[in-house]
Amino acid sequence: MQEHEYDDTTSYAPRPPSRFRRPAVVAGAAALTLVLVPVVADRLAAARVEANTAQAFQQGMDTPQRPEVHVRGFPVLTQMASGSLRHVDITAHDIPADGANRPLPVSELDLRLNGLTKSADDTEARARSAQATACLTYADVSDALGPELSRGSGAGEVAARIRIPFGDEVTVTARVSAVSGNRIAFEDFRVTGGLLPDVGRKLLDTVFDRPIQLENIPDGLTLRSVTTSADGLTARFSGTSVTFHPETRSA
Repeated sequence: MQEHEYDDTTSYAPRPPSRFRRPAVVAGAAALTLVLVPVVADRLAAARVEANTAQAFQQGMDTPQRPEVHVRGFPVLTQMASGSLRHVDITAHDIPADGANRPLPVSELDLRLNGLTKSADDTEARARSAQATACLTYADVSDALGPELSRGSGAGEVAARIRIPFGDEVTVTARVSAVSGNRIAFEDFRVTGGLLPDVGRKLLDTVFDRPIQLENIPDGLTLRSVTTSADGLTARFSGTSVTFHPETRSA
């Protein structure tokens, strides 16, 4: 059997002495620290801004819980130094109605704010532009309107079942739409099941003829559309120069 011989030309890569590895390890750790420290500081700043924004929004809109706030974009410290946050997302729940005239709470409000700044005296915050989606439950809409509502069979329609004397039941349908002044209108009211006496028809004409005013939306947002879902109405808003007042709700 032929033996394998190693001659003097065979070379090996010697393991570097630990004294040569130590500077490299230290340098790597230092570089990692230089990267992590600014990131951690930026995240802490973002958390502080998000907490302050949530507190101010809760005070202004009188919500039972603080909303969820997320400041998007990195670094946040640079945005803070410029005085403007590029993108801020806010999700709030159970915003109570404001005003005694047909109050309508908002079960959920999603805000997408662009270019958020605050005044020098911290009395208000203003977004350059914003989009918002408000969810309104059928139970709350029914309390504000009168008849008990549910989703209608057609797109953008609501249905109401109304009991009249002698146990008869009438089904009526109306189409929802957005009208000026951040109001939700109920149009094209019609009877789709049963017989409605003239007196009842006149009463429902009066009920559906009055749009519901949304009183608890930040200033500058304009209602663009209203759609129906299985759970309630979905109202979509957009606007520019949208203003938030931390101490008082928008009228």
